[in-house]
Amino acid sequence: MPRIDAERFLRDLNELRKIGAYRTGVHRPTYSPQDMESRRWLMERLAECGLEPSIDGIGNVYGRHKGPGPHLLVGSHIESQNQAGWLDGALGVMTGVALARAGLPVDVCAFADEEGHFEGGFLGSRSIIGELSEDDIDRSRSRNDGQPLRDALAAAGLAGKPRMQLEPGRHKGFFEMHIEQGTQLESKGLRVGVVTGIVAIWQWLIHFDGQQDHAGGTTMAERKDAGLSAVRLLAAIDQEFHRVCGERSTWTTGRISLDPGAPSIIPGSAEVLFQFRDVSVPILERMEATLRALVQESNRREKCPATLSQKSRATPAICDAAMMLALEAAAEAEAPGVWTRMPSGAGHDAQYIAKRMPAAMLFTPSIGGISHHWAEDTKEEDLALCCQVLGTAAEKFLAS
Repeated sequence: MPRIDAERFLRDLNELRKIGAYRTGVHRPTYSPQDMESRRWLMERLAECGLEPSIDGIGNVYGRHKGPGPHLLVGSHIESQNQAGWLDGALGVMTGVALARAGLPVDVCAFADEEGHFEGGFLGSRSIIGELSEDDIDRSRSRNDGQPLRDALAAAGLAGKPRMQLEPGRHKGFFEMHIEQGTQLESKGLRVGVVTGIVAIWQWLIHFDGQQDHAGGTTMAERKDAGLSAVRLLAAIDQEFHRVCGERSTWTTGRISLDPGAPSIIPGSAEVLFQFRDVSVPILERMEATLRALVQESNRREKCPATLSQKSRATPAICDAAMMLALEAAAEAEAPGVWTRMPSGAGHDAQYIAKRMPAAMLFTPSIGGISHHWAEDTKEEDLALCCQVLGTAAEKFLAS
């Protein structure tokens, strides 16, 4: 089995960490100068380990293995959330580089904008499988400052470059290593997580129509307060979802907007951005049915009618059984007794690549479960261990 150069792997990770450094994390939003510097840096590392590097018109950095197959695809992303952690995404890309250095026949990819700085999100993985249209690019704007995606691509020097597509039949499968972004491994004293599936995120917009009016002159009996109607519905959702959810279901109110949003004005309208997640479609459908019933009940009781519209509806990705078996065998060989199977509560590039080839993921522990924050971290010995597990699994899967 190939042995990973753990010292070089960790040195590469820490060198990448210096680009866009922010406190103990990084700030590398998609297509920013820091992000583009990291992509150029990565291309140099890909060339050093014998791969043929390129960057395409959406920002995907790709290292192509020059030798015979069968090949694996390994990767993740290297942009970050704003003022966030140094491992989220970067770990999976540099693991691919480490496997290439160890002589495994892998292509390595850093997909663009997994973090969703631009509307639509997952631009790179969607593009590489042919599910990002030119119209999608034309419509997309930055969630940070409203900049059109076309303008951001031009400023980054990517305008006019072709967008690459995966080569049919080239890859036996896709591996992605990632930090857990939760506490399940650490809390149980475990060091490796073999991912069973990646959740689907179903996102909704709930709009409430009220009546804007004076906060002092309008009696409580007269007023139509859209904000209060929103809060009461959200409380009902939180209560009822516990009755219909799965063991690892989650739901989140990401944004509440009141119009006009002033202290002495009754809000005339309210908008709520709401999402729920699970790996099971029947559970997701049960949660949707409950949500719709609660909106209907709200409209029966409240003076402010609510309108429910779905913003996105992803499909869960179940990890490939043969790839999971290879990961489990490698985990037992390299980390006996300290690994487990577990679902991913976050979305990843792997769920899009899984539409074109078998895919699987491996998790390292997250210290304190912290992620999307500059304090995100993982013990170096756990990073090195999981990189070796993935290398051993890749060799097993290629030989199967």
